Amino acid sequence: MASSKAYLGFILEQLSELEEITHRAMMGEYILYYRGKIVGGIYDDRLLVKPVKSAISLMPDATYELPYEGAKEMLLVDAVDSKEFLTKLFDAMYDELPTPKRK
Repeated sequence: MASSKAYLGFILEQLSELEEITHRAMMGEYILYYRGKIVGGIYDDRLLVKPVKSAISLMPDATYELPYEGAKEMLLVDAVDSKEFLTKLFDAMYDELPTPKRK
């Protein structure tokens, strides 16, 4: 099942306090970037983020879910209704995210 543009719009609005949030469509889903680094994505209308230490500490009870078959597990973000929490989460994760490789 592909993610809806409405859900993407909702998540982008929730992240509107942050600068440099971008996304890219990928096979019906959306990869989310924060200041040029992949932080996670929207898969089947679920916000999933990379399981870095800061995300795990902010969401100790989060479930690990597969974004798609054959992928690595990611953390499901349940608190998508809280702009404040999402801003804190993405800011905390930034330094732990890998720098994109040059093409």
